[in-house]
Amino acid sequence: MTFPLPADASGADARLFGETLSCEVELPIAVIASEARGRQAQAVALLAGLAQIEDLRKDDGGEERGELPLLAQRMDAKLDLILALIGRLARASDELPERRVHWSRLGLRVDLDLVPSPHAPSLAAGTAVVLRLQPADWLPDHLELPATVIARTEHPGGVRLWLRFADLRPDLTEALDRHLFRLHRRQIAEQRRR
Repeated sequence: MTFPLPADASGADARLFGETLSCEVELPIAVIASEARGRQAQAVALLAGLAQIEDLRKDDGGEERGELPLLAQRMDAKLDLILALIGRLARASDELPERRVHWSRLGLRVDLDLVPSPHAPSLAAGTAVVLRLQPADWLPDHLELPATVIARTEHPGGVRLWLRFADLRPDLTEALDRHLFRLHRRQIAEQRRR
């Protein structure tokens, strides 16, 4: 859904996505007004572990998966199913709503409903927030990242927020870069299959 953007919103788009790799994904996310710095060390560890698992699984269309013995392929498929089930069960108890986000190393843009989110009305430009987001649908853990609202627009039923990451550790910025590159590469591979 597209909405007319005021000048500050189109400027926010340019600041967050203009000259950097970005992708649009649907993922569980919550935006909470807070001055906290998030869980940056845990975020680095989570993204590093996620990268190792994805490198080993070769989900990005690598041909090496076909060379695995049949038993290993079956075990890998069963593990995928179990992780997906655990992820769904954890999401049901965690209650992070799934939303479409435009995400770059600098920040993200997200649409929030006004009714289910009591924090949305107070999230004016300049507000410090913590983003809770789940980086992979099969992994029932989430990142907590500090950010600042740089623009806000209202639309029927909700608000659109532009959030710039604030004071991220250099190793976390690097881990986010690698994660976004994987997401972008996966999206391109999916588009080629269609």
